Amino acid sequence: MQTTKPTREQIEGWKATFAAYRPRLRPNRKTAEALTATLRARYPVVEMDDEGWKQVVIQNVTMNPFSAEKLPAGQAPDVVVFRIRNEGAGEVLYERQREPFLGLPITVGVERVTGEFHVEGSADLWDELFAFRGLDAADLENFYLVAEYVGCLEKAGTLEATLAAMRG
Repeated sequence: MQTTKPTREQIEGWKATFAAYRPRLRPNRKTAEALTATLRARYPVVEMDDEGWKQVVIQNVTMNPFSAEKLPAGQAPDVVVFRIRNEGAGEVLYERQREPFLGLPITVGVERVTGEFHVEGSADLWDELFAFRGLDAADLENFYLVAEYVGCLEKAGTLEATLAAMRG
């Protein structure tokens, strides 16, 4: 999860990662339904009917041209928002919070048409969900997304297994 303005060195690193891994990757992006099912299965969540949070997620999709292209013409965004409870597996996420999220509630918004998601409160959860969700064909042509995906898979310890599965 990138939370600061990237440096020239980071951008060059992303491009190098893209060059090394893009030929080995295949589209494997999971649906929003699969993403929310996994979130519900792994963490104690409470679904929130919060229009403010829904608008944040909608704007993240509609105001980002790359994400907005994933929304079919004439289709309105459909968002679900969850709060992770600070108990069970969620407690670990709260214990591992770091700046700029320290002390904030962990909230996840998923746009159900595109599968785009937004996490506040936990960079670790964003990384986990990004690694789980995977990339589609368009994502695989974006050097930042490929580098971020590879980094999240490395962090999860699943990079080699994912690459092996893609080889068939």
